[in-house]
Amino acid sequence: MPVARSAKFAFVALVSFVLAAPVALADKKTVCSITVNSADERETFKRYLPHDEYNFVELVERGRPDWLAASCRTGIKCDVLLISGHFDGGTEFYTDRLDAREYLPVDEMERVACSESCPGLFSQLKEVYLFGCNTLNADALHTASAEIVRSLVRAGYSANDAEALARMLGERHAESNRDHMRDIFKDVPVIYGFSGKAPLGKSAGPLLERYFQSGPSEIGSGRASTRLLGLFAPSSMTVAAGPDEADSRAGFRRDACHFSDDRLTPAQKVGFMHEFMRRDMAEVRLFLHHLEKYSASLGNDDRGTPAVSAALAEIAGDASARARFLEFARDADEPTVRARMFTFAGDMGWLTQAEVRGEVMQMFGERIAQGKVSAADVNLACKLNQDNRFAGELPRLHATPAQAARIPNAALLACLGSADGHARVLRALTGGNVDDVQIAQIYLHHRQLAGADEMRMVASGIARMNATDAQVRALNTLSRQPPSDRESLQELVRLFPLTRSVDVQRAIAGVLIRADHASLEKPELAVALRKTRLKSPDGGDMIDVLIRQLQTN
Repeated sequence: MPVARSAKFAFVALVSFVLAAPVALADKKTVCSITVNSADERETFKRYLPHDEYNFVELVERGRPDWLAASCRTGIKCDVLLISGHFDGGTEFYTDRLDAREYLPVDEMERVACSESCPGLFSQLKEVYLFGCNTLNADALHTASAEIVRSLVRAGYSANDAEALARMLGERHAESNRDHMRDIFKDVPVIYGFSGKAPLGKSAGPLLERYFQSGPSEIGSGRASTRLLGLFAPSSMTVAAGPDEADSRAGFRRDACHFSDDRLTPAQKVGFMHEFMRRDMAEVRLFLHHLEKYSASLGNDDRGTPAVSAALAEIAGDASARARFLEFARDADEPTVRARMFTFAGDMGWLTQAEVRGEVMQMFGERIAQGKVSAADVNLACKLNQDNRFAGELPRLHATPAQAARIPNAALLACLGSADGHARVLRALTGGNVDDVQIAQIYLHHRQLAGADEMRMVASGIARMNATDAQVRALNTLSRQPPSDRESLQELVRLFPLTRSVDVQRAIAGVLIRADHASLEKPELAVALRKTRLKSPDGGDMIDVLIRQLQTN
């Protein structure tokens, strides 16, 4: 705590000095840093940039959750911004340090950028350095599927115009990490980041040192440095510029900002949502993530206010928007998209919850009848029925005996509550067909084995399988729900010396490591495993970990 207080006082003193002496510091550039993880990059900048030309301000105050808002109130204006942290691919910058809890959510960055609630801090930025993996990855997070074109044709466009418009909408709504960062740092001429894996701080620091030692610094010039890009090229560094009002993404940014802008009331945001729902459903579909996200953020208190309640009632009463939305949803190619749209229609008052369930069950019935049930469908069905909300809906599907016998169909039915489907999936787990085992893996990721009897049945079935990829997959599935009864564990222990596959032995070890060892004779088992283990071509592995664990216990 004394260190934290002294850092805070030093930070306040620096801010006071900056505010009190604007003339003396007029020619100095301010380098702001948001150090979520590694400080190597920041410290290298501080070591090489002359302090009579650059001010350095760390915006993160350890232990203070509102550090960004506090920084906004200080009056600091950054010319250069360094953000250092692991990046999870779109949600936040975070740390892997055990002694720190700071993180930087992308949602918060968007709120600040869209609300202009922090107009001074980033108003004169010339350069941003994003030291995190995939921060400028251009891979699209959302894609336009075939129903986009079909909906545009229904709306009156010719086939050629519909395809051209679908491409344009797809590019506008792709929302890659690169797009996100460009939108957040609007008008900033130089944004450095990484299209793939970024170097850790201990590697980035020396590369920055080489840059500073190789010639005059260009930091804060607002011009991309070919020397810097060349040094970091093996680490996928790239550069982008923030959009201006003439940029093709300017319209999308304005739309997305409606939901992040603190200056707008919830009723105004719901009103914008209604306005958006009157556009071509192709664009509504591509904007669905933002609509869902804002709808989910509206709590009961917000929904209960007269203004928001009236705005939501207007949406619920819009028969035209409802009809077009549901027509698009029923025509969507991807079951996940259809389910999301039906759920959103329920949130908007266009479907009752019973009608939402009916639409979803009709969709699953169509998939079964068409023979199109996939692993993704099984995953979706189990997720949707995680809280058992589809209890009692199973008779709607009318699957024939032949259809119910197919393992993908059986797994989907099991996700929705079918006991027969559950039994078929368990038999498929040990049946030897790799595709069926994969389906069973997905199902058992969501559902538990029912007691010791099923555990013993699965364990003995696995022991009878041939040493194939299917057996390894089945064992890996069992490791997520390790048995605790002696009989099931002994089946696996008996299999260990019999198999001629080191991968099977590793998978058995993976199950036993997570299992309850109370029923095992640990010292004797450790000796037996050491004697009968197959030589690992890769050195130490899971088997060694298990042996050490048994000896320790």
